[in-house]
Amino acid sequence: MCETCGCDGEDAPRITLDHGRTVTLEQKVLARNDDLAGLNRTWFAERGIVALNVMSSPGSGKTTLLERTVADLGPERPISVIEGDQETLLDARRLTAAGARTVQVNTGAGCHLDAAMVAGALTALAPPDGSTVFIENVGNLVCPALFDLGERARVVLMSVTEGADKPLKYPHMFRGADVLLVNKVDLLPHVDFDIDACTTAARRLCPGLEVLPVSATRGDGLKTWYDWLTDA
Repeated sequence: MCETCGCDGEDAPRITLDHGRTVTLEQKVLARNDDLAGLNRTWFAERGIVALNVMSSPGSGKTTLLERTVADLGPERPISVIEGDQETLLDARRLTAAGARTVQVNTGAGCHLDAAMVAGALTALAPPDGSTVFIENVGNLVCPALFDLGERARVVLMSVTEGADKPLKYPHMFRGADVLLVNKVDLLPHVDFDIDACTTAARRLCPGLEVLPVSATRGDGLKTWYDWLTDA
């Protein structure tokens, strides 16, 4: 059991308990991950590859957004995807069908990708120099925020069906975001969601955060998202 994030892992750190309370948590696993992430970052930089870590809770629409992005931008730029899920090849197949070079990473009981998993996937993926690599993390707003993968930027996605208070409930994830996409805005007439309140909460954690309302299915706001990608 990985005490850092609660998932299974052979390199789990130890915790010290004092009368049933967790007092301290060793940082060995995270430090090792950061070292590997640094190597990944250098690998990307040497090849002119833009790597983006895409994170959200389950069902926010990460795969649909990437499908649409690959289909729309694929003819102009090479896009590859490292697809993280606990099980199945379902999302990887969708992204391959959309036109992306894709490698699936199944984490089993694990709730996040780490830098070592990304390094291994890159060997199989072999993305071309000057391309874009999306790392679609496991759906989870807690554990993925802890692990640097060597990415250039962090893309956080949430949907209007989740509640405008998500940034306040999961501050570490939103505090580390480089851009926040609020997805499924086509459903706004049918849900109680306050985009202004959500934006205010997110920017309280990350001042100046770019917040982009989008609909991955209908296409709303995607040009702004593509413009952001061009500048990433």
